[in-house]
Amino acid sequence: MLVMSMRLEKMFRFEAAHWLPSFPEGHKCRRLHGHSYQVRVGLVGEVDPTTGCVMDFGEISKVTRLVEDKLDHRCLNDIDGLNNPTSECLAKWIWDRVVGDLPLLVDVAVEETCTTRCVYAPSRSTTA
Repeated sequence: MLVMSMRLEKMFRFEAAHWLPSFPEGHKCRRLHGHSYQVRVGLVGEVDPTTGCVMDFGEISKVTRLVEDKLDHRCLNDIDGLNNPTSECLAKWIWDRVVGDLPLLVDVAVEETCTTRCVYAPSRSTTA
């Protein structure tokens, strides 16, 4: 029997403002500004021979929607854990909130513009 491993990707968008307090005075990102963020979560797993799916996209959406609701139309700096909301910090923050409900999660990508992307893909230990 052939085992099929597949990668699933689910995207969501949100609008938010932020400023980067770690950047030097005078840097444009130190000022309050906004982005139309796009986030992609990537999952990898085996296709269930009965359902023909790795995971129901609707179930993934239920998990990501909780995070989206916390971020959309907010100032990211005001959210616990995002006092310095770089794309890198935001990707890890999202990972930490969804990985418990998405055990097949392998990465989280955050785009704050159409030309910039940060991908958080922590290595997972295979030893106990």
